[in-house]
Amino acid sequence: MKRKTMIAMCMLSAVTVMGSYSTVMAEEKTQTETAVENKAKDELKDGVYTADFDTDSNMFHVNEAKDGKGTLTVKDGKMTIHVSLVSKSIVNLFAGTAEDAQKEGAKVLEPTEDEVTYSDGYKETVNGFDIPVPALDEEFDVALLGKKGKWYDHKVSVSNPQPAEDSEETGGSAEGKTTEELKLEDGNYTVEVALEGGSGKATVESPAEMKISDGKAVATITWSSPNYDYMIVDGEKYEMVNTEGNSVFEIPVAAFDTALEVKADTVAMSEPHEIDYTLQFDSGSLKKAE
Repeated sequence: MKRKTMIAMCMLSAVTVMGSYSTVMAEEKTQTETAVENKAKDELKDGVYTADFDTDSNMFHVNEAKDGKGTLTVKDGKMTIHVSLVSKSIVNLFAGTAEDAQKEGAKVLEPTEDEVTYSDGYKETVNGFDIPVPALDEEFDVALLGKKGKWYDHKVSVSNPQPAEDSEETGGSAEGKTTEELKLEDGNYTVEVALEGGSGKATVESPAEMKISDGKAVATITWSSPNYDYMIVDGEKYEMVNTEGNSVFEIPVAAFDTALEVKADTVAMSEPHEIDYTLQFDSGSLKKAE
């Protein structure tokens, strides 16, 4: 009887040990799978994405025109997110704590000037920043410097990266195609160009003449009206290149197959007025000029 009891106890102990072992193995497997998933999630391919940018403060966040998102760039495995803020009140940022930001040799992040467009069409220039991202879906320290000269600590996180070409925010490829990517040789070309914006009455001649020199493209834009006296492209002002007939300008083309934002000033109204347009140059229509 004692022997049977001992055997039963041994079998029960063995079952208990095996059960515990199975539980440990299951837990280890779950932890391993989670680690692999997190690693895969963090290892984005080089490219441009849109991503959610969250903060711990309603005083420090992405501009409402950007719907809580920033532009995440991954290059050589390193991530940086560009965010447009609500105003120019934040002077500098620092990737770290406020204490470290004030140490000698600390490298603060300088602002860019970003133009944002709200749902009612109103435009405003605000400060933007390029912030290094150590990891996705994890909080990290970012300190900010206000106009009063005081540093403040904050926690931010970046999540939900989506390829920029699939994003509604970008409306297609954020970068378009450059002359280098298209392997265009220096020379004279013609290219189809589409104009959008304004009242819809103005047009530009298409195809347009284009010259590529040292890998940089310059297009000749001829308007359907003589009433444009200058254009603004990437913040630079370009004057007319002719004195008679419809307005003609020579402007740089940063990329093909994407809408390039430009402004054109018209004197047709009672007062000069800058009008927002976009120009899109079709790389598939490029032809060497005869």
